[in-house]
Amino acid sequence: MAQARGTKPFSAFEWMLAGRYLRTRRREGFVSVIAGFSFIGIMLGVATLIIVLSVMNGFRNELVSKIVGMNGHVFIAPIDSPLTDYVDVAETVEALPGVRRAVPTIEGQAFASSTVQGGGVLVRGVRAQDLTRLDQIAGNIVRGSLEGFGEEEGVVVGARLASQLGLQPGDTLTLISPRGAATPFGTAPRIKAYPVLALYEVGMTEFDAAFVYMPLAEAQAYFNRAGDVSVVEVFLEDAEAVAEARAAIEAAVERPIFLSDWTQRNSSFFSALRVERNVMFIILTLIVLVAALNIVSGLIMLVKDKSSDIAILRTMGATRGAVMRVFLITGASIGIVGTLAGLALGVVFTLNIQAIQDLVARITNQTLWDPTVRFLSEIPADIDWAEVGAVLGMAMALSLIATLYPSWRAARLDPVEALRYG
Repeated sequence: MAQARGTKPFSAFEWMLAGRYLRTRRREGFVSVIAGFSFIGIMLGVATLIIVLSVMNGFRNELVSKIVGMNGHVFIAPIDSPLTDYVDVAETVEALPGVRRAVPTIEGQAFASSTVQGGGVLVRGVRAQDLTRLDQIAGNIVRGSLEGFGEEEGVVVGARLASQLGLQPGDTLTLISPRGAATPFGTAPRIKAYPVLALYEVGMTEFDAAFVYMPLAEAQAYFNRAGDVSVVEVFLEDAEAVAEARAAIEAAVERPIFLSDWTQRNSSFFSALRVERNVMFIILTLIVLVAALNIVSGLIMLVKDKSSDIAILRTMGATRGAVMRVFLITGASIGIVGTLAGLALGVVFTLNIQAIQDLVARITNQTLWDPTVRFLSEIPADIDWAEVGAVLGMAMALSLIATLYPSWRAARLDPVEALRYG
Protein backbone atom coordinates (compact mmCIF):
# COMPACT_ATOMS: atom_id res chain seq x y z
CA MET A 1 0.00 0.00 0.00
CA ALA A 2 1.35 3.45 -0.90
CA GLN A 3 2.44 5.61 2.02
CA ALA A 4 0.36 8.77 2.61
CA ARG A 5 2.22 11.98 2.00
CA GLY A 6 1.60 15.34 3.64
CA THR A 7 0.58 18.45 1.76
CA LYS A 8 3.20 20.80 0.42
CA PRO A 9 4.13 23.67 2.75
CA PHE A 10 1.70 26.61 2.52
CA SER A 11 -0.49 24.78 0.02
CA ALA A 12 -3.97 25.91 -1.01
CA PHE A 13 -5.45 23.46 1.51
CA GLU A 14 -3.66 25.18 4.42
CA TRP A 15 -4.67 28.65 3.23
CA MET A 16 -8.29 27.46 2.86
CA LEU A 17 -8.38 26.19 6.45
CA ALA A 18 -6.76 29.37 7.78
CA GLY A 19 -9.35 31.44 5.92
CA ARG A 20 -12.20 29.43 7.41
CA TYR A 21 -10.83 29.96 10.91
CA LEU A 22 -10.60 33.72 10.31
CA ARG A 23 -14.23 34.05 9.20
CA THR A 24 -16.80 34.88 11.86
CA ARG A 25 -19.04 32.02 12.93
CA ARG A 26 -21.53 31.96 15.78
CA ARG A 27 -19.66 29.32 17.74
CA GLU A 28 -16.30 31.07 17.54
CA GLY A 29 -17.69 34.59 17.70
CA PHE A 30 -15.61 35.58 20.73
CA VAL A 31 -12.42 34.41 19.02
CA SER A 32 -13.28 36.55 16.00
CA VAL A 33 -13.85 39.55 18.29
CA ILE A 34 -10.37 39.10 19.76
CA ALA A 35 -8.94 38.81 16.23
CA GLY A 36 -10.76 42.01 15.26
CA PHE A 37 -9.35 43.91 18.23
CA SER A 38 -5.88 42.57 17.44
CA PHE A 39 -6.22 43.83 13.87
CA ILE A 40 -7.40 47.27 15.04
CA GLY A 41 -4.64 47.46 17.66
CA ILE A 42 -1.88 46.68 15.17
CA MET A 43 -3.35 49.05 12.58
CA LEU A 44 -3.59 51.95 15.05
CA GLY A 45 -0.16 51.19 16.53
CA VAL A 46 1.58 51.20 13.15
CA ALA A 47 -0.33 54.28 11.98
CA THR A 48 0.48 56.16 15.20
CA LEU A 49 4.16 55.26 14.92
CA ILE A 50 4.33 56.52 11.34
CA ILE A 51 2.46 59.74 12.17
CA VAL A 52 4.46 60.57 15.30
CA LEU A 53 7.86 59.76 13.76
CA SER A 54 6.99 61.78 10.63
CA VAL A 55 5.92 64.80 12.69
CA MET A 56 9.06 64.61 14.82
CA ASN A 57 11.19 64.32 11.67
CA GLY A 58 9.35 67.33 10.29
CA PHE A 59 10.01 69.25 13.50
CA ARG A 60 13.71 68.54 13.38
CA ASN A 61 14.06 69.32 9.68
CA GLU A 62 12.07 72.54 9.95
CA LEU A 63 13.96 73.70 13.03
CA VAL A 64 17.32 72.86 11.47
CA SER A 65 16.46 74.64 8.22
CA LYS A 66 15.15 77.72 10.00
CA ILE A 67 17.69 77.94 12.83
CA VAL A 68 20.63 77.17 10.56
CA GLY A 69 19.18 79.20 7.69
CA MET A 70 18.99 82.27 9.91
CA ASN A 71 22.19 81.83 11.91
CA GLY A 72 24.64 80.03 9.66
CA HIS A 73 26.58 76.80 10.14
CA VAL A 74 30.04 77.90 11.34
CA PHE A 75 30.81 81.07 13.31
CA ILE A 76 34.16 82.89 13.18
CA ALA A 77 34.83 85.05 16.26
CA PRO A 78 37.99 87.14 16.88
CA ILE A 79 40.73 86.38 19.40
CA ASP A 80 43.22 88.96 20.77
CA SER A 81 42.20 91.73 18.35
CA PRO A 82 38.85 92.99 16.95
CA LEU A 83 37.62 91.57 13.65
CA THR A 84 38.34 94.71 11.61
CA ASP A 85 39.58 92.65 8.65
CA TYR A 86 36.19 90.98 8.27
CA VAL A 87 36.04 91.76 4.54
CA ASP A 88 39.25 89.83 3.82
CA VAL A 89 38.20 86.99 6.14
CA ALA A 90 34.79 86.70 4.46
CA GLU A 91 36.31 86.68 0.96
CA THR A 92 38.88 84.05 1.96
CA VAL A 93 36.27 81.78 3.49
CA GLU A 94 33.81 82.18 0.60
CA ALA A 95 36.48 80.90 -1.79
CA LEU A 96 36.70 77.57 0.06
CA PRO A 97 34.93 74.55 -1.48
CA GLY A 98 31.61 73.70 0.13
CA VAL A 99 31.01 77.27 1.36
CA ARG A 100 27.98 79.14 -0.01
CA ARG A 101 28.61 82.49 1.62
CA ALA A 102 30.28 84.24 4.56
CA VAL A 103 28.31 87.03 6.24
CA PRO A 104 29.99 89.59 8.57
CA THR A 105 27.46 90.31 11.33
CA ILE A 106 27.03 92.56 14.34
CA GLU A 107 24.64 91.41 17.05
CA GLY A 108 23.31 93.48 19.92
CA GLN A 109 20.32 93.65 22.20
CA ALA A 110 18.03 96.66 22.31
CA PHE A 111 14.60 97.76 23.41
CA ALA A 112 12.21 98.40 20.50
CA SER A 113 9.21 100.66 20.93
CA SER A 114 6.45 102.19 18.88
CA THR A 115 3.40 104.29 19.57
CA VAL A 116 1.63 101.08 20.68
CA GLN A 117 4.06 99.26 22.99
CA GLY A 118 7.63 97.98 23.26
CA GLY A 119 9.76 94.93 23.93
CA GLY A 120 13.25 93.49 23.78
CA VAL A 121 14.75 92.62 20.37
CA LEU A 122 17.97 91.30 18.90
CA VAL A 123 19.45 93.72 16.38
CA ARG A 124 21.58 92.21 13.61
CA GLY A 125 23.73 94.38 11.39
CA VAL A 126 24.50 92.92 7.94
CA ARG A 127 25.57 94.25 4.57
CA ALA A 128 22.86 94.87 1.99
CA GLN A 129 24.35 92.35 -0.46
CA ASP A 130 24.39 89.71 2.29
CA LEU A 131 20.78 90.29 3.35
CA THR A 132 19.54 89.77 -0.19
CA ARG A 133 21.36 86.43 -0.26
CA LEU A 134 19.81 85.21 3.01
CA ASP A 135 17.00 83.06 1.61
CA GLN A 136 15.14 82.90 4.92
CA ILE A 137 14.79 86.72 4.86
CA ALA A 138 14.83 87.79 1.22
CA GLY A 139 12.59 84.90 0.18
CA ASN A 140 9.98 85.54 2.89
CA ILE A 141 9.22 89.25 2.60
CA VAL A 142 5.47 89.66 3.21
CA ARG A 143 5.23 93.45 3.09
CA GLY A 144 7.49 96.21 1.88
CA SER A 145 10.74 95.72 -0.04
CA LEU A 146 14.47 95.36 0.56
CA GLU A 147 15.18 98.09 -1.98
CA GLY A 148 17.02 100.92 -0.30
CA PHE A 149 18.36 98.73 2.54
CA GLY A 150 21.88 99.99 3.23
CA GLU A 151 21.34 103.20 1.31
CA GLU A 152 19.23 104.72 4.07
CA GLU A 153 18.73 104.22 7.80
CA GLY A 154 15.91 101.72 7.43
CA VAL A 155 15.39 98.39 9.18
CA VAL A 156 13.71 95.08 8.38
CA VAL A 157 11.65 93.44 11.15
CA GLY A 158 9.75 90.19 11.66
CA ALA A 159 6.04 90.14 10.91
CA ARG A 160 5.09 88.94 14.41
CA LEU A 161 7.18 91.67 16.03
CA ALA A 162 5.55 94.24 13.73
CA SER A 163 2.13 92.93 14.70
CA GLN A 164 2.95 93.23 18.40
CA LEU A 165 4.21 96.79 17.97
CA GLY A 166 1.51 97.80 15.48
CA LEU A 167 3.99 98.58 12.69
CA GLN A 168 3.69 98.63 8.91
CA PRO A 169 6.30 99.47 6.24
CA GLY A 170 6.88 103.22 6.41
CA ASP A 171 6.22 103.45 10.15
CA THR A 172 8.94 104.40 12.63
CA LEU A 173 10.61 101.96 15.04
CA THR A 174 12.53 103.43 17.96
CA LEU A 175 15.52 101.45 19.28
CA ILE A 176 16.98 102.07 22.73
CA SER A 177 20.39 100.69 23.69
CA PRO A 178 21.98 101.06 27.15
CA ARG A 179 25.43 101.32 25.53
CA GLY A 180 25.36 104.84 24.23
CA ALA A 181 27.71 107.78 24.28
CA ALA A 182 29.97 108.40 27.28
CA THR A 183 29.22 111.61 29.19
CA PRO A 184 30.65 113.20 32.36
CA PHE A 185 27.65 111.72 34.16
CA GLY A 186 28.18 108.19 32.80
CA THR A 187 27.06 106.31 29.75
CA ALA A 188 23.85 107.68 28.28
CA PRO A 189 21.40 105.33 26.55
CA ARG A 190 21.31 105.64 22.78
CA ILE A 191 17.86 106.32 21.36
CA LYS A 192 17.29 106.45 17.63
CA ALA A 193 14.27 106.06 15.35
CA TYR A 194 14.39 104.06 12.11
CA PRO A 195 11.83 103.72 9.31
CA VAL A 196 10.56 100.19 8.70
CA LEU A 197 11.39 99.12 5.13
CA ALA A 198 9.97 95.57 5.06
CA LEU A 199 8.43 92.77 7.10
CA TYR A 200 9.56 89.13 6.82
CA GLU A 201 7.95 85.92 8.09
CA VAL A 202 9.97 82.69 8.22
CA GLY A 203 7.29 80.76 10.12
CA MET A 204 9.26 80.41 13.37
CA THR A 205 8.04 82.52 16.27
CA GLU A 206 11.46 82.98 17.86
CA PHE A 207 12.77 84.75 14.75
CA ASP A 208 9.60 86.50 13.56
CA ALA A 209 9.07 88.13 16.96
CA ALA A 210 12.60 89.10 17.98
CA PHE A 211 14.95 89.97 15.07
CA VAL A 212 15.57 93.42 13.60
CA TYR A 213 17.94 93.68 10.62
CA MET A 214 19.94 96.87 10.23
CA PRO A 215 22.60 97.94 7.67
CA LEU A 216 26.08 96.96 8.86
CA ALA A 217 27.53 100.49 8.84
CA GLU A 218 24.58 101.81 10.82
CA ALA A 219 24.88 98.95 13.33
CA GLN A 220 28.58 99.75 13.81
CA ALA A 221 27.71 103.34 14.64
CA TYR A 222 24.73 102.40 16.82
CA PHE A 223 26.65 99.86 18.95
CA ASN A 224 29.92 101.85 19.05
CA ARG A 225 31.87 99.32 16.97
CA ALA A 226 35.14 100.80 15.69
CA GLY A 227 34.92 99.38 12.19
CA ASP A 228 34.71 95.74 13.32
CA VAL A 229 32.03 93.03 13.54
CA SER A 230 30.96 90.55 16.21
CA VAL A 231 31.24 87.42 14.09
CA VAL A 232 31.47 86.13 10.52
CA GLU A 233 28.72 83.58 9.86
CA VAL A 234 29.59 80.88 7.34
CA PHE A 235 26.83 79.11 5.39
CA LEU A 236 27.76 75.71 3.95
CA GLU A 237 26.34 73.68 1.08
CA ASP A 238 25.91 70.76 3.49
CA ALA A 239 24.92 71.59 7.07
CA GLU A 240 26.28 68.26 8.32
CA ALA A 241 29.80 68.89 6.95
CA VAL A 242 30.83 71.25 9.75
CA ALA A 243 33.87 69.22 10.82
CA GLU A 244 35.51 69.39 7.38
CA ALA A 245 34.57 73.08 7.02
CA ARG A 246 36.08 74.01 10.37
CA ALA A 247 39.39 72.38 9.47
CA ALA A 248 39.48 74.18 6.10
CA ILE A 249 38.62 77.55 7.67
CA GLU A 250 41.29 77.24 10.36
CA ALA A 251 43.88 76.48 7.68
CA ALA A 252 42.77 79.32 5.38
CA VAL A 253 42.28 82.24 7.80
CA GLU A 254 45.65 83.72 8.76
CA ARG A 255 44.73 85.29 12.08
CA PRO A 256 43.74 84.09 15.58
CA ILE A 257 40.08 83.04 15.49
CA PHE A 258 37.65 81.05 17.60
CA LEU A 259 35.33 78.70 15.72
CA SER A 260 31.98 77.30 16.79
CA ASP A 261 29.19 75.65 14.81
CA TRP A 262 25.44 75.14 14.89
CA THR A 263 25.68 71.68 16.44
CA GLN A 264 27.47 73.14 19.48
CA ARG A 265 25.15 76.13 19.86
CA ASN A 266 22.01 73.99 19.68
CA SER A 267 23.33 70.69 21.08
CA SER A 268 21.02 70.55 24.11
CA PHE A 269 17.96 71.42 22.00
CA PHE A 270 18.51 68.76 19.35
CA SER A 271 19.65 66.19 21.95
CA ALA A 272 16.33 66.69 23.74
CA LEU A 273 14.47 66.16 20.44
CA ARG A 274 16.42 62.96 19.79
CA VAL A 275 15.74 61.56 23.27
CA GLU A 276 12.04 62.45 23.03
CA ARG A 277 11.82 60.77 19.63
CA ASN A 278 13.44 57.55 20.89
CA VAL A 279 11.19 57.45 23.97
CA MET A 280 8.08 57.98 21.84
CA PHE A 281 9.15 55.13 19.56
CA ILE A 282 9.50 52.76 22.53
CA ILE A 283 6.18 53.81 24.05
CA LEU A 284 4.25 53.48 20.80
CA THR A 285 5.88 50.13 20.04
CA LEU A 286 4.17 48.84 23.19
CA ILE A 287 0.82 49.43 21.44
CA VAL A 288 1.85 47.04 18.68
CA LEU A 289 3.19 44.58 21.26
CA VAL A 290 -0.11 44.56 23.17
CA ALA A 291 -1.97 43.93 19.92
CA ALA A 292 0.40 41.08 19.12
CA LEU A 293 -0.31 39.55 22.55
CA ASN A 294 -4.00 39.68 21.67
CA ILE A 295 -3.16 37.50 18.68
CA VAL A 296 -1.59 34.98 21.08
CA SER A 297 -4.67 34.82 23.30
CA GLY A 298 -7.02 34.63 20.33
CA LEU A 299 -5.08 31.78 18.70
CA ILE A 300 -4.84 29.82 21.96
CA MET A 301 -8.62 30.02 22.32
CA LEU A 302 -9.01 29.04 18.67
CA VAL A 303 -6.76 26.01 19.15
CA LYS A 304 -8.81 24.96 22.17
CA ASP A 305 -12.10 25.32 20.24
CA LYS A 306 -10.69 23.47 17.22
CA SER A 307 -9.00 20.61 19.10
CA SER A 308 -11.46 18.05 17.70
CA ASP A 309 -10.99 19.39 14.16
CA ILE A 310 -7.21 19.19 14.58
CA ALA A 311 -7.47 15.59 15.80
CA ILE A 312 -9.60 14.59 12.78
CA LEU A 313 -7.15 16.29 10.41
CA ARG A 314 -4.27 14.41 12.01
CA THR A 315 -6.04 11.03 11.70
CA MET A 316 -6.73 11.84 8.02
CA GLY A 317 -3.01 12.29 7.37
CA ALA A 318 -2.29 15.95 8.07
CA THR A 319 1.21 16.36 9.46
CA ARG A 320 2.15 18.39 12.51
CA GLY A 321 3.88 20.85 10.20
CA ALA A 322 0.67 21.34 8.19
CA VAL A 323 -1.35 22.01 11.37
CA MET A 324 1.28 24.43 12.61
CA ARG A 325 1.32 26.30 9.30
CA VAL A 326 -2.49 26.62 9.29
CA PHE A 327 -2.49 28.48 12.60
CA LEU A 328 0.66 30.35 11.64
CA ILE A 329 -1.13 31.68 8.55
CA THR A 330 -4.21 32.52 10.63
CA GLY A 331 -2.32 34.65 13.15
CA ALA A 332 0.17 36.16 10.72
CA SER A 333 -2.65 37.24 8.40
CA ILE A 334 -4.11 39.38 11.17
CA GLY A 335 -0.74 41.00 11.82
CA ILE A 336 0.26 41.52 8.18
CA VAL A 337 -3.11 42.89 7.05
CA GLY A 338 -3.28 45.10 10.15
CA THR A 339 0.25 46.39 9.45
CA LEU A 340 -0.58 47.22 5.82
CA ALA A 341 -3.82 48.94 6.90
CA GLY A 342 -1.81 50.93 9.47
CA LEU A 343 0.66 51.91 6.74
CA ALA A 344 -2.13 53.24 4.54
CA LEU A 345 -3.83 55.07 7.44
CA GLY A 346 -0.57 56.56 8.72
CA VAL A 347 0.62 57.80 5.32
CA VAL A 348 -2.75 59.30 4.39
CA PHE A 349 -3.07 61.00 7.79
CA THR A 350 0.49 62.36 7.63
CA LEU A 351 0.10 63.77 4.11
CA ASN A 352 -3.11 65.57 5.16
CA ILE A 353 -2.23 66.38 8.78
CA GLN A 354 -2.54 70.16 8.38
CA ALA A 355 -5.95 69.89 6.70
CA ILE A 356 -7.13 67.48 9.43
CA GLN A 357 -5.90 69.86 12.12
CA ASP A 358 -7.74 72.78 10.53
CA LEU A 359 -10.91 70.71 10.25
CA VAL A 360 -10.80 69.64 13.91
CA ALA A 361 -10.08 73.24 14.96
CA ARG A 362 -13.16 74.46 13.07
CA ILE A 363 -15.37 71.73 14.50
CA THR A 364 -14.22 72.26 18.11
CA ASN A 365 -13.81 76.03 17.67
CA GLN A 366 -10.48 75.87 19.49
CA THR A 367 -6.86 76.63 18.61
CA LEU A 368 -5.11 73.27 18.53
CA TRP A 369 -1.77 74.59 17.32
CA ASP A 370 -0.42 77.73 19.00
CA PRO A 371 2.69 78.90 17.10
CA THR A 372 3.82 81.05 20.04
CA VAL A 373 4.24 77.89 22.10
CA ARG A 374 5.48 75.45 19.46
CA PHE A 375 7.82 77.84 17.56
CA LEU A 376 6.45 76.83 14.12
CA SER A 377 3.37 78.28 12.44
CA GLU A 378 2.20 74.93 10.98
CA ILE A 379 2.46 71.24 11.85
CA PRO A 380 5.51 69.89 10.00
CA ALA A 381 5.55 66.29 8.78
CA ASP A 382 8.26 64.53 6.79
CA ILE A 383 7.89 60.82 6.00
CA ASP A 384 11.17 58.91 6.21
CA TRP A 385 10.54 55.76 4.17
CA ALA A 386 13.49 53.96 5.76
CA GLU A 387 11.87 54.47 9.16
CA VAL A 388 8.49 53.41 7.76
CA GLY A 389 10.12 50.21 6.50
CA ALA A 390 11.62 49.60 9.95
CA VAL A 391 8.20 50.10 11.58
CA LEU A 392 6.57 47.67 9.14
CA GLY A 393 9.30 45.09 9.68
CA MET A 394 9.00 45.42 13.46
CA ALA A 395 5.21 45.06 13.42
CA MET A 396 5.26 42.06 11.09
CA ALA A 397 8.04 40.40 13.10
CA LEU A 398 6.09 40.84 16.35
CA SER A 399 2.95 39.47 14.70
CA LEU A 400 4.83 36.44 13.39
CA ILE A 401 6.55 35.75 16.71
CA ALA A 402 3.19 35.99 18.48
CA THR A 403 1.82 33.10 16.37
CA LEU A 404 4.68 30.67 17.06
CA TYR A 405 3.61 29.34 20.46
CA PRO A 406 -0.11 28.81 19.66
CA SER A 407 0.83 27.19 16.33
CA TRP A 408 3.36 24.91 18.04
CA ARG A 409 0.78 24.01 20.67
CA ALA A 410 -1.74 23.11 17.94
CA ALA A 411 0.85 20.92 16.19
CA ARG A 412 1.73 19.10 19.44
CA LEU A 413 -1.93 18.22 20.16
CA ASP A 414 -2.41 14.45 20.64
CA PRO A 415 -5.29 13.28 18.35
CA VAL A 416 -6.33 10.49 20.74
CA GLU A 417 -6.56 12.75 23.76
CA ALA A 418 -8.33 15.47 21.74
CA LEU A 419 -10.99 13.06 20.49
CA ARG A 420 -11.41 11.45 23.91
CA TYR A 421 -11.94 14.73 25.80
CA GLY A 422 -13.06 16.98 22.87
